[in-house]
Amino acid sequence: MEKLIITAAICGAEVLKEHNPAVPYTVEEMVREAKSAYDAGASIIHLHVRWDDGTPTQDKGRFEEIINAIKEEIHDVIIQPSTGGAVGMTDDERLQPTELKPEMATLDCGTLNFGGDEVFTNTENTIKYFGKKMIELGIKPELEVFDKSMIDMALRLHKKGFILDPMHFDLVMGVNGGITGELRDFVFLRHSLPADSTYTVAGIGRFEFPLAMAAIIDGGHVRVGFEDNVYLSKGVLAKSNGELVEKVVRMAKEMGRQIANPTEARQILGLKPLTK
Repeated sequence: MEKLIITAAICGAEVLKEHNPAVPYTVEEMVREAKSAYDAGASIIHLHVRWDDGTPTQDKGRFEEIINAIKEEIHDVIIQPSTGGAVGMTDDERLQPTELKPEMATLDCGTLNFGGDEVFTNTENTIKYFGKKMIELGIKPELEVFDKSMIDMALRLHKKGFILDPMHFDLVMGVNGGITGELRDFVFLRHSLPADSTYTVAGIGRFEFPLAMAAIIDGGHVRVGFEDNVYLSKGVLAKSNGELVEKVVRMAKEMGRQIANPTEARQILGLKPLTK
């Protein structure tokens, strides 16, 4: 079985210090949380960025500042900027971090009702636009899917040349408006993926660790972090992203799964080797 790639989603666009005081906003806090996750065993940092007051932004300069600061501390980590941004942002606003030509970036494959009047809009043309831009810039997309229909969309656009092989999916489960995080639903999504693809599972809230275990056993990969869940266990706030990663590492070891380092993660995902 392949080694386990752990992705740490260190802050997201919605979670606040009111939910957990360790949620990072500033450059220094972002570096602290990225390093805590890396030191614990994460190979990928899934990155949203904030202004110092916690406001989410897709500003290219802010991404560059934080990416450079993280790379100074942990030069070989894979940094995966989000192109999801926040509800209400334009396509070009969301795409700003791709101008930095990261190794990977997220590509959301459908529209979702986040709750109330908030709709996370990703039209077919938006997905095509993002896919084409990532091909032009040599960026591997992580195909974020929140339901079965989004897998189908990704497969259709792959056939049309907007998404290239090898495909890598992120099964985001338990989000309001998307598929739940029950094991039944994991099995359904998992068996809807192409045999030659790879996948990561991101369980939201209480689904984080049960789905992590399912992916560990199945041979998939795992995402954890404050974006998805701020608790280490019921009622116990995690002190850092590193604590969440450490828990996954312990689970993997119990199941006999070794943890991939960044070099091994690049090989598994078909990324180019890191050049010094």
